[in-house]
Amino acid sequence: MNMTSSNDDVVALAQRLLACPSVTPATGAVFAELEAMLTPLGFTVDRFVVGEAPDGPVENLLAWRTTGAGPHFAFAGHLDVVPPGPGWASDPFAPEIRGDLLYGRGAVDMKGSIAAFVAALSDLPDDLPGTISLIITGDEEGPAVYGTLALMDRMAARELRPDMCLVGEPTSSQRLGDVVKIGRRGSVNMWIRVAGSQGHVAYPHLADNPIPRLVRILTAIEAEVLDEGTDWFQPSNIEITDLEVGNAAHNVIPGAATARISIRFNDQHSGASLIERIKSIAAVEGGTVEARISGESFLTQPGAFSDLISGAIRDVTGVETELSTTGGTSDARFLSRLCPVAEFGLNNATMHKLDEAVAVQDLRDLQRIYAQVVERALG
Repeated sequence: MNMTSSNDDVVALAQRLLACPSVTPATGAVFAELEAMLTPLGFTVDRFVVGEAPDGPVENLLAWRTTGAGPHFAFAGHLDVVPPGPGWASDPFAPEIRGDLLYGRGAVDMKGSIAAFVAALSDLPDDLPGTISLIITGDEEGPAVYGTLALMDRMAARELRPDMCLVGEPTSSQRLGDVVKIGRRGSVNMWIRVAGSQGHVAYPHLADNPIPRLVRILTAIEAEVLDEGTDWFQPSNIEITDLEVGNAAHNVIPGAATARISIRFNDQHSGASLIERIKSIAAVEGGTVEARISGESFLTQPGAFSDLISGAIRDVTGVETELSTTGGTSDARFLSRLCPVAEFGLNNATMHKLDEAVAVQDLRDLQRIYAQVVERALG
């Protein structure tokens, strides 16, 4: 495919994206840059803004190109970044190459991966049959309410459904290609409240202290063993993440006490089943529970798709890939409802850190890997 040099050079593409400040939720210039990269390549680009405060508005981009009958390969990612914070050696939104590294907020998480995928399009045969799409949100690092979920609604309205999806999250640990994620644990947060009756500490018979009851609830929760893990998942875990009474007076029995817990769970559970489990424990002491499920667990069974990715990595880098489900959540938890999903991208050592940086050679190698993945998937 004939390309301009700017659309052929992965480093130049990455610099263009990094130069656009895009702290979550991202809008505007960074999406305009990506659209300008994709339109000359024959992609139909649909940019849209959706959502209301406090979780919106959010900008998203859906792009697709069909070159004949064949499978549909999707690449998913996000253009938003976490706040850079003070203390950078250079402007986090003025990309700079120092030595072998390209510095800038989002270099590895994950503008570099998006640039590598766009650059990889230049390596594909002109007559490669099938559909290629990009599912790019401006809100993955934030609430993620109007991001990938809204993109999935947009895809459904256009009758676009991928056969496989690669998410460009920075999964590599020590070397590019050493880890590919084929699943993630689910996540649910719960707020436990125990109501009491306020009163003077000298007259406890006229009050009802909620703290001992909350402590007993948390002790019971701490004693829970959810599972022992599975072949692909580590054990599910419950963590107490907050305790609050808000009692400023030393001589007052408080009227209520609250706690928050976070559960990361494998595919032996669902968010709903865990909520009911905690509710039953809390109810023994009169506690109530509110909950928010951030995402369910998912697993893409090892097979043709993961073999295809591992093979491309091996051919380009010589690295033998480990398939993993460790780490936090990503938007793959949503996309797994559509098709088999895997995650693979750059080295994650500097993501969310000061002076985030990517090795220039890793960008070039990732471009080659992505090109092989797409060609093998569609060919």
